[in-house]
Amino acid sequence: MTVVEEATGAPESPSGALQPRQLIVTLYGLYARERGGWLSIASVVRLMADLGVEEPAVRSSISRLKRRGLLDARRVDGVAGYALTGVAQEILADGDARIFGRRRAEEADGWLLVVFSVPESERDKRHQLRSLLTRLGFGTVAPGVWVAPGHLADEAAEVLERRGLAGYVELFRGAHLGEVSVARWWDLDELHARYAEFLDRQEPVRDVAETTPARAFADYVRLLTDWRRLPYADPGLPLALLPADWNGARAADLFADLRGRLAGPAHDHARRLIEP
Repeated sequence: MTVVEEATGAPESPSGALQPRQLIVTLYGLYARERGGWLSIASVVRLMADLGVEEPAVRSSISRLKRRGLLDARRVDGVAGYALTGVAQEILADGDARIFGRRRAEEADGWLLVVFSVPESERDKRHQLRSLLTRLGFGTVAPGVWVAPGHLADEAAEVLERRGLAGYVELFRGAHLGEVSVARWWDLDELHARYAEFLDRQEPVRDVAETTPARAFADYVRLLTDWRRLPYADPGLPLALLPADWNGARAADLFADLRGRLAGPAHDHARRLIEP
């Protein structure tokens, strides 16, 4: 489960179906932050209609996001709407770095080890720590010992400190003395299957010869909502350590290609719906 899915209470569907709450978070991430984080409820309804979601489902999903502390009801110039909370802004900023900014590791980066010990009286912290390490892309070496590519050291230290968990861990960075077998630390078969599903869903979008602004908008919002799950599951391991048929790089290239094609017309269409 990604940080967005955990916050929204919208776990990933085994079928890959996208839930309205996930789509709304994507809309706010793409189009609300440039407007101070606020969108009118009428504009959200219009945007979601172009994604095939009816108004009752939109209002129900917004209410749930509000209860989870991601949206606040707010009127602007007498118009009813919802604004991103500080927590939601932080989640989206973290997501930007993960989705658009994280590079693939190289073997020369070495490895980052996290060793942690949490008292039984604070078992909730243990759960928080494991969940956070998973979202950061760590694999499990042994109970209480987790590993990630070395270039994630600064990000991991910053996030652990910000979440109040740094006091439970020790961080070590160095080389692995022996043959590295990343399949022991991460479930590569599951990740390969998830990338295959993404490719199956999104390759037909690339094959469309011509598209309208409305279709570009719908395709781009669904693309980003679909893709953002994967960078939280993939630690970005060096390609040299991955199977020869690894499809993660092909999926990343497809995402970049579609983003380049769709983001501009999608933004223009969304602006027309937000500012009719």
